[in-house]
Order: sequence, then C-alpha cells, then structure tokens
Amino acid sequence: MSSRLLGVRHYFRLIVFILAVIVPATTWGQRNRMVKPRMSDTERLHVYADNWFALYINGELVAVDSIKFTPHNVVSVDVLPEYPMTIAVLVKDNADAKTGLEYGTNIGDGGFILKLGETVVSNASWRARSFFHGPIAGNRNQPKVRYTPLPDNWSSVGFDDSAWDTASVFTDREVGPKDVFNPADFSGAKFIWTKDLALDNTVILRARIEKPGWGKRWKTTPDIDISNAPHS
Repeated sequence: MSSRLLGVRHYFRLIVFILAVIVPATTWGQRNRMVKPRMSDTERLHVYADNWFALYINGELVAVDSIKFTPHNVVSVDVLPEYPMTIAVLVKDNADAKTGLEYGTNIGDGGFILKLGETVVSNASWRARSFFHGPIAGNRNQPKVRYTPLPDNWSSVGFDDSAWDTASVFTDREVGPKDVFNPADFSGAKFIWTKDLALDNTVILRARIEKPGWGKRWKTTPDIDISNAPHS
C-alpha cells in the first residue's frame, strides 16, 4: 500500500474524529444555551388598597404599599410571572387597634383591587378571611374588637385556605376609591373583601391562578440570596 493512500486514510480518520467530538458538543451547547428573561416577559401589576397592603406571589414578597394611610395611591410594579401562581395579600383598613374606629369616632371601610397583565384579576374566586374585627356590632359608644392571630405561612404556596370563605365583591360606589384610582387599568377586576367591608379591618386575600399551556421561555435561575431580606 502506497504511503499516499495511507496518508489519505489517516486524514479521513482525523476528520471523522473531529466531527465526532465537535458536532455533539455544538448541538448540546445549542440546546442548553443561556436564555435570560426579558422585559417583554414581564407583566404589569396594578394594586389599589384601602388603606395598606403587602403582596406575595408564589411565596415571595413582591410589593408593599409605601403609604400607610393617606393619600390613597395605586402601586404599579413589573412582575416576572410563573404559573401556576399563588397570590397572597395582607390588607389593612385604617382602624385604631383598641377600638376599631378611625378619627376617634368613625367606622371606616376597606377594599382591594388587583390586575396583573391582561387576565389575572381580583374577583369572587379569591379566598378571604378576617383577622381584626371591630368595633363589634358597630358599637361606637363602647367599642370592642376581636383579633385572630395571623396563621403561620399564610403567604406560602402550600398554605391550605380551602376552609376560607370566597371573597365578596363590592362596587366602586360601595368602596369609593379616590381620583388616583381612575387612570390605572383595572378593567375586568373587581373590588373584593370579606363579607363585612366596614368592620373587618385586617384581612388576608388569596388566589391560585392557573394558565394552561403556559411555559417559561427563559432557562436561567437567580443565584442571588434574598432569604435574609425583610419580608414584612
């Protein structure tokens, strides 16, 4: 066999070896390339609460009302959604801790409304429970209040709210939102609370949102550790 033929065979084997190594590696790299989320993957969240709220999505604190009482305000933030989604909100109406009254002699009222993207809205499918009620029976002359401790892990995905009542829906007129409410897009959303809009002063609202067919486009996961960040 000529040296020329041996050289051709050696060259051919070298090419086969290179292809065997490079092609699978390239294909694997294409399949597993880093895909980061973009702003186009986010959805806009709008929240209006009378008077204050702290909102969790899938167990993580996402938004807190920066104004405890007045002026009333709409809080809007960008959210990177993942479904199924659990939303849990602690909402507080302005009320004296000992009497349940505001401004000394008045009985206030609550109200909460939310819209995330185009399809996630507050409505009667949510769950609601009161943890601070008063003044009992609306008695302003001898006001008394009733407290129930907040349950552990109330904001977590796995918390069991199946025994809670469904949220009650109220009209804009019943809640009476201030002018700042109107410019925000709350179309399709409803004002919700427990059954007693006037006397239930601290409530938790929860919802589980399914979105069949939804898939996460991005593949990256955060390395940042926020476990020690304040959550309340």
